[in-house]
Amino acid sequence: MKVPDFPSPKHLGPSNFLTIVRVALDVPLPRCFDYLAPEATPADIGCRVRVPFGRRSVIGVIVGLPDDSAYAPAQLKPVEAILPEPRLPADWFRLTEFCAAYYQAPLGEVMLSTLPAGLRRVDPPKAREPKPAKECLLPTLAPELTTEQQAALAAVREHADGFRPFLLFGVTGSGKTEVYLSLIADALAKNGQVLVLVPEINLTPQLEARVAGRFPAAGLVSLHSELTEAARLRNWKAAFSGQARIVLGTRLSVFTPLPDLALIIVDEEHDSSFKQQDGMRYSARDVAVFRAHERKVPIVLGSATPSLETWANATAKEMRGRYKLLTLKERAVEQARLPSVERIDLRKEKTEEGLSGILLEAIEKRLARGEQSLVFLNRRGYAPVLACTACGWISNCRRCAANLVLHMADRRLRCHHCGYESGVPRTCPTCGNQDIHPFGRGTQRLEEFLAERFPKARILRADRDVAKSRKQWEVLVEKIHAGEADILVGTQMLAKGHDFPKLTLVGVVGADAALFAADCRAPERLFAQLMQVAGRAGRAQLPGQVLIQTQYPDHPLYAAIVKHDYPAFAATQLAERKVAGFPPYSHQAMLRAEAPKMADAIAFLATACAWPEIAAHPAVTLYDPVPMRMARLANLERGQLLVECASRPALQAFLTAWQTALVSIKSPSRLRWHLEVDPLEF
Repeated sequence: MKVPDFPSPKHLGPSNFLTIVRVALDVPLPRCFDYLAPEATPADIGCRVRVPFGRRSVIGVIVGLPDDSAYAPAQLKPVEAILPEPRLPADWFRLTEFCAAYYQAPLGEVMLSTLPAGLRRVDPPKAREPKPAKECLLPTLAPELTTEQQAALAAVREHADGFRPFLLFGVTGSGKTEVYLSLIADALAKNGQVLVLVPEINLTPQLEARVAGRFPAAGLVSLHSELTEAARLRNWKAAFSGQARIVLGTRLSVFTPLPDLALIIVDEEHDSSFKQQDGMRYSARDVAVFRAHERKVPIVLGSATPSLETWANATAKEMRGRYKLLTLKERAVEQARLPSVERIDLRKEKTEEGLSGILLEAIEKRLARGEQSLVFLNRRGYAPVLACTACGWISNCRRCAANLVLHMADRRLRCHHCGYESGVPRTCPTCGNQDIHPFGRGTQRLEEFLAERFPKARILRADRDVAKSRKQWEVLVEKIHAGEADILVGTQMLAKGHDFPKLTLVGVVGADAALFAADCRAPERLFAQLMQVAGRAGRAQLPGQVLIQTQYPDHPLYAAIVKHDYPAFAATQLAERKVAGFPPYSHQAMLRAEAPKMADAIAFLATACAWPEIAAHPAVTLYDPVPMRMARLANLERGQLLVECASRPALQAFLTAWQTALVSIKSPSRLRWHLEVDPLEF
C-alpha cells in the first residue's frame, strides 16, 4: 500500500457520522484494514488506535482516511479507542514505507516493529515523563585535534546543511570518536539532534560515557534491548519530543522519530550486527543512509575496516564517488604506534594445547613486565565436540545439523544454535566406552591450560558464557582497566571498540578455518575481526605486538594484516568480486524455507523458481534450490534459493511481483518462508 506523502496529517473533528480509518496492524499480511472511528472523536493519520482483530484487541496505526461511500456502516467493526499521543510524523511514515517496499515486508509489521513495546501493547506500562533537558553546553574539555582530524571535520562541515555520506576510515586508535564528538558539538550549537548508532550493546557504555562527559546537559538517552520496557518508552518519548538532543542506540534506534535531526553517525559501520536477522531483515546502516537522504542531513560511517560495499561507494570508479572518503592514518595519542604483527608458522612450531612456544614465551615476558596479554579464540566453551575413539560417536545436537559444544564449568553439552543442552555422559551412549574425549579447544580449555602454565597469573575469560548481560560485561571491563587481570582469554567480545592501556600482546589462535569458507564474505569478516583485535594492543605509549598462529603464513590476507593495509586487501577482494559478479557489483535476495521435511522446503522453493512470469524479468537470475549450510535447525529442515541481478531497480521490480506469487503457493501448514534482501550470510 502507498502511504500518502503529506505535509501535515489530515484532521477530522467532531461530526454527526462515523469516520472510516485505514489501519496498519502487526500481522503478516500485505494489506491494511478499515474500521469505523468513534463518533465525535478526532482521528488523525499517524495516531495509534486499539481495534478488534479476530478474538483479541491489538494496537495499530492510522495510515489513511478512505472515502466512506464504498461502505455501509454495518460492514466495518468499530475502533475501540483512539490514542492521540504520540502522533507519528510524516518522515517516520516515509521511512517505514521505504523499508516495507525495499525489504518486501508487510507495512503493518514494519510500522509496529519499529515502535517501543510500550506503544504496541494494549496495556502499556506506566512510564515517568522525561525530565526537560537543560540548555546544551558546548565542550571547554575537547583535546586538540590532529591535522588529520581537523581535515576530516572541515570536510563534513562543508556539507553540514545537506545530505552527504562520509566514510571516516581510520586505523584503531586514530581518534574517530573525537571527530564524532566535534561534529556532535556543531549539531548541538545549531540546536539540532544527533543519532549515533553502534552495532552492539557492549559498545555503548564506553561511548556513552565519553558523549555524556563532553555534553552533560544535552539530554543524552540510550535505546537498546537491555533497557526495561518503561525505560525504553521513556527514552523514546524524550527523543520524539526533542527533549533529548543526542540518541545513542543499537540498530532499531534508526527508526526513532527526531524532529530536529541534524546529523547521523554510524560507528563500526561494517559490523554484521547492524543487520536484523528475523522479522523485517533490514540493514540499520543502509536505512540510516536513506534517512539522512530524506532529512537532508550529513551521515558519517566510521570504521577501521569498512564493509566492501561502503569502501566501493567511496573509492570505486563505477560508484562515482557516492561517499566522500575521509582518512585517519595515524594514531591520535602522541607516541602511540600501530602494533607490530607477526605470523607464527604452525607447520614448523610445536604447540602445547594449541599455543606455540613463541606465544607462551611472549606471554611470560608480559607477566614479568606487569603488562597484559590477550589470547584471542573466537570459539567459546571447552571443546567444539565430545567424541568416542572406539565407535566414532560424537556429540551431535538432536535438533540441528551441528555438534553439541562441551562446557566443563557446569559439565553440560550445549548447542550454540538452538539452545538445546544435556549433561555430559560418563560413557559413550553408543558402545559404553569410558574413554570419551573432547576434541578441539574453546576459550574454557585455553583458560584452564593457561592457569596451569602460569599459576601465579590472574586469568580472566571474556565470552558470552561469563558476560551474558551488559552489566556483567561492564564488570569485566572495569577489572581489566583496573589491572586485575594479567592474561585475558576471549572471543570477539574483546575485539571491538575497547581501550585497554596495559594490553601490549595479542595472540590469535584458530583463525585459519575462515580462510576457505564457502561464503564470499568470510575473508572480509576475518580481516575485520583480526584488525579489530590487533588494534587492542599498544593503545597507550607502550608498544604493542600481535602474534597470529597459522598453517598458511603466506596467505595474502595475513600479508595485508601484517602491513595494516586495508586498502590493498579491499582492492584484491573487490577485483575478485567484480569478476565473479558478487556484491557490490550485483544485487541479491534470498528466499528461504523451513519445514519438518527437507522435501517440502525444496518443493516450495522449486515451485517459486518455476513461476511462469519469470520470463518477463530477463535481467534476474534464479539459482537452483539447495539445502542451507546448516540444513537442520531446531527440528526444522532448511533450504534456500538465491536471486541475483545486476540492477537494483530491476531486482526490486521482480521481487515485488514475485512476492505476490509466493503468498499464493499452497504448502504444508508447518512450512515457513521468508524473503531476505541483501543477505549477508549464505
